[in-house]
Amino acid sequence: MTSPVRASDIPFAVDVEQGKDYWWCSCGQSKTQPFCDGSHKAAGQFAPVKFAAEVTSTVYFCGCKATRNQPLCDGSHKNAV
Repeated sequence: MTSPVRASDIPFAVDVEQGKDYWWCSCGQSKTQPFCDGSHKAAGQFAPVKFAAEVTSTVYFCGCKATRNQPLCDGSHKNAV
């Protein structure tokens, strides 16, 4: 697999807690989107991306896997096919 699987056409809104780490799925195969469940091991070159929450807030994790701002949405889903 050379390209990630598009997991969603929209970002995932997630309430994160200050001081906690979250591991975003970069391969798109995780059953626990937007977070990693280890599915990347079968996908090859993909690895989860760490997001360290600096403040308690709602963040938008990329669902289309095309963002240039991993792991957060940058609006690429509007252009990705």
